[in-house]
Amino acid sequence: MARRLEMIFTNAAGRRSTISVDNARDDITQQEVQAAMEAVVGRGIFSTSGGDIAAIDSARIVATEITDIPVE
Repeated sequence: MARRLEMIFTNAAGRRSTISVDNARDDITQQEVQAAMEAVVGRGIFSTSGGDIAAIDSARIVATEITDIPVE
């Protein structure tokens, strides 16, 4: 099952912006995600069409299960 970490922020225009990380570890902790998100906001290293990332909104793990269907 593929796991993707989605870190959702608010930009300077007040709109949501998402940074996704594929293949998130199974044992990632809330503290690790919080620290990463605080670093993104604090260092101002990403900018969006709505301006710089300004605040933390939320985070989630998205798990995707793929089942192949045989066809001829």
